[in-house]
Amino acid sequence: MGVTDWTEKLKLRKFIRTLKIPPFPLLGRKVFNDPVHDHIDLHPLCVKIIDTPEFQRLRFIKQLGTSYFVYPGASHNRFEHSLGVCHLAGQLLRAIRQRQPELDITDVDVLCVEIAGLCHDLGHGPFSHFFDAFISIVSPDANWKHKDTSKRMFKYLVEQNQLTAEFEKYDLTAGDLTFIEEIIAGPHFKDVCVGRTKDKSFLYEIVANKRNGIDVDKWDYFARDCLMLGIRNNFDYTRFIHFARVLEVNDEYQICTRDKDSETLYDMCHKHQTLHRIAYSHKTSNIIQKMVTDAFVGANKHIEFVGENSKPVKMSEAINDMKAFSQMTDHVFNLIRNSTDPKLEKSRDILTNVLKRKLYKCVGQTQAKEKQMKKEEDKQQMIKEMFELMDSDEYEYSPLKRLGDHGIVLLFVDLDHGMNEKNPIENTMFYCKERPNEAFKIGREQESNFLPVLFKEQAIRVYSKADDQRSQKMVRDAFVCWCETHRYPTPKGVQAANRNIQQANEAEQEQHQQRSKIKQEQNMQ
Repeated sequence: MGVTDWTEKLKLRKFIRTLKIPPFPLLGRKVFNDPVHDHIDLHPLCVKIIDTPEFQRLRFIKQLGTSYFVYPGASHNRFEHSLGVCHLAGQLLRAIRQRQPELDITDVDVLCVEIAGLCHDLGHGPFSHFFDAFISIVSPDANWKHKDTSKRMFKYLVEQNQLTAEFEKYDLTAGDLTFIEEIIAGPHFKDVCVGRTKDKSFLYEIVANKRNGIDVDKWDYFARDCLMLGIRNNFDYTRFIHFARVLEVNDEYQICTRDKDSETLYDMCHKHQTLHRIAYSHKTSNIIQKMVTDAFVGANKHIEFVGENSKPVKMSEAINDMKAFSQMTDHVFNLIRNSTDPKLEKSRDILTNVLKRKLYKCVGQTQAKEKQMKKEEDKQQMIKEMFELMDSDEYEYSPLKRLGDHGIVLLFVDLDHGMNEKNPIENTMFYCKERPNEAFKIGREQESNFLPVLFKEQAIRVYSKADDQRSQKMVRDAFVCWCETHRYPTPKGVQAANRNIQQANEAEQEQHQQRSKIKQEQNMQ
């Protein structure tokens, strides 16, 4: 338009933007009353997506999977979490746009990011992350990730409900749909994305931030899960929204925050680890997930859904058939339990035991040091070593003999701060009040000494499938011996027991010495 002065350009952009904003709220908007974010006001296109069977399916998938069997309050679902992520994504991007109009964040950009936040979990199967573990067992070569299925489910949702015209109605093009799919898939910051140009690469960090894990997805489930679990949440995401700023770093545009909030981000990372330790990786929740997984694995070949072209599809095959996948929710649990098929008897018995609280008993836990961490492929060898440490005569008459894997269940529980063994803050850029346009890193040595030094640990848990105390003691003793042999920390509670035994032995030895002394004196007389 012939405007060359940068200040005049900004004024013109603001003027054009005001012309594009309607004088009254868009028809079709809907307000949701949310227990975490109060009132959530969503765009009409988001409402159209919500009002589809494929999205409504998320109402019947537990956010925390089998944790609901341990925490009665953990009854919330993927549906409300998705609404919360959509809301926070819009809040964050609008705050950045208001502070930095030069970034030229358009209404279409905001809407695309909101839709991506809304649909980012469409690919979750029954009981959320439980289904990931199930697929890794029945289809180990599939390398399946729920994010990839979320992307495919989004495309399927648009096609099945003829929403293309609705997208066009709000000026969203085929390129914008690609952009939404890229965000849903959660691209790594090194990946090449075509949905937006390089100067808008920061848009990919809002919903799923692979650079440092600081994203609105975590903010919502931290707040929501803490509320429903009854755990105090001390991380305030509103500060990050208030101070978020986009800066150019090594020819890339990243979302940065104020230097004074670096320790607040450590609190966020610690909250991630705390929730996993207290709730997501709770010893009872984990063994229930293991038992339900065993039931689903046994039922996989005998439960089918109707796929494309009316083809019958097994649970494990549904990840490649969106019609079949859209039918799978937590109801599969009762589908198995209420079945009369004799082929499902074993799976039914397992699920009935879960409901009757006849669970495998946790007999001990140890912490693996950094170089001692185990992998899934190490389980059979460890079970074999523990079996060899058992008393063969005792084992011969124990119920453990009739159970698979010698009646031993091993779980390796990895706890981290969101980025495996890495410090997430190392990949976070900051700015200071005096230099708001200059990004820099804050090293761990510049922080408080009270902050964490290690960012990953592993707990090794051992369970007994047998419910009698004698068998459980056999497994516990074998585990204690295994820990001593391989120089792992002694499981909790065992030291106290050993100390009591030692004290009893010392007392008995002292009594024996006294008796010997008395006997010697009598002989001398």
